Amino acid sequence: MHLTLEFAGGAELLFGKQKLQTIDLPDNNTSWTIRTLLIWIRENLLRERPELFIQGDSVRPGILVLVNDTDWELLDGLNYQLKENDNILFVSTLHGG
Repeated sequence: MHLTLEFAGGAELLFGKQKLQTIDLPDNNTSWTIRTLLIWIRENLLRERPELFIQGDSVRPGILVLVNDTDWELLDGLNYQLKENDNILFVSTLHGG
């Protein structure tokens, strides 16, 4: 399954400073959800300090998730069934000061 992932607001620093990544998830006869995508991201893309991005089986509070420009909470959150060519944006609202 082909997806576009975007990281902004400082989240890109955890992913080798790459703001945009296109990925192809393996077709393993399971349905991909945001929950399973986060596991895949943690195992394959996250380069440093996973505690700043992942908390439990979700993103850490303070990270906004948009799927095709729609708040993921309106789309069933972690249980949203990913579709071919979805665009998922992760925006960190956590900033030092």
